[in-house]
Amino acid sequence: MTRYDKLIKALADKAIDSAIIMKPENMRYISGFTGEGCLFVSKDAKVIITDFRYTEQAERQSPGWRIEMTGAGRALSAIVSELYSEYGCTGTATETDHVVYDIYKTLSDALGTDIGSISGMIEDQRAVKDEDEIASIREAARISCRAFDNLLKFVKPGMTEKEVQIALDYEMLKLGSEGNAFSTIAAAGVNGSLPHAVPSDHVIKNGELLTLDFGAKVNGYDADMTRTIGFGKIDGELRKIYDLVLEAQLAALDYVAPGRVCRDIDKVARDMLDREYPGRFGHSLGHGVGLFIHEMPAVSYRSDTVLVPGHVITIEPGLYIPGLGGCRIEDMAIITADGYIDPIDAPKQLIEL
Repeated sequence: MTRYDKLIKALADKAIDSAIIMKPENMRYISGFTGEGCLFVSKDAKVIITDFRYTEQAERQSPGWRIEMTGAGRALSAIVSELYSEYGCTGTATETDHVVYDIYKTLSDALGTDIGSISGMIEDQRAVKDEDEIASIREAARISCRAFDNLLKFVKPGMTEKEVQIALDYEMLKLGSEGNAFSTIAAAGVNGSLPHAVPSDHVIKNGELLTLDFGAKVNGYDADMTRTIGFGKIDGELRKIYDLVLEAQLAALDYVAPGRVCRDIDKVARDMLDREYPGRFGHSLGHGVGLFIHEMPAVSYRSDTVLVPGHVITIEPGLYIPGLGGCRIEDMAIITADGYIDPIDAPKQLIEL
């Protein structure tokens, strides 16, 4: 059964006979099309709606799909209305967690009906990866790890966070990444207490930790890894933080297996960190990775998702101490029938340069 067929079945199960798909990741997943626009689908319709810039691209990427072009007086809403009537649809739905209100209202007015929601429907389908998807993720992870290895050969005190970010991004591109999975984080010294710090002109000094959160992209699929390294001798509380985060990460990874509930995996790491530093691990333990860097399943204290083969998740505990710094260590886990594969092979014991 194709991805399109699975979507049509999921729609039918909800008594929905058509859908307007606008999220770029969902469009690519269902049709293969990577340009701008949207999809209109029903049991008889496989339509890509785009503008002149992408019509040839759509034809190449999505054979078997009908292409409709906006422009020259043909608005998106008018085309959707035509298709809705042509294919005899009686209701439709869209990704209401993504579509802005003005577009939603314009489409609803054009169709003369309320538009339902399929938020999460395709994301649930995307959560379980097939062999080709996993192969792309593993290659993205390989590139990420090799880029990190290369960076270690020349990163040093005196460089700024921005310089490290640029160098790491360049290494990934040289090794074959088609772009960043997300904006690379390079956070040194006191900036390490910011989980999503933006690289700055901060000059790295001896005695500081540097957290690097980054990932390559292959065939649209992302990798995600974090390593925290030290400059000079790291001791005292910074060393204590590093060792505790590593212990929590290894314990959580040991608990990962098919059949495990995501919130229980989160609890393994969270309990260890909260005993020593209450409230300083403030984000989820992990998340799914695929065409989007944060997707299902969530690995958090709120998630009752049960892991199954094909899930690809991150395990990334961290501690963040204002005025001192922070540490995060992150690997990926590809769930298999009898365990998991970790495609991140970069060393995790503290590296002191």
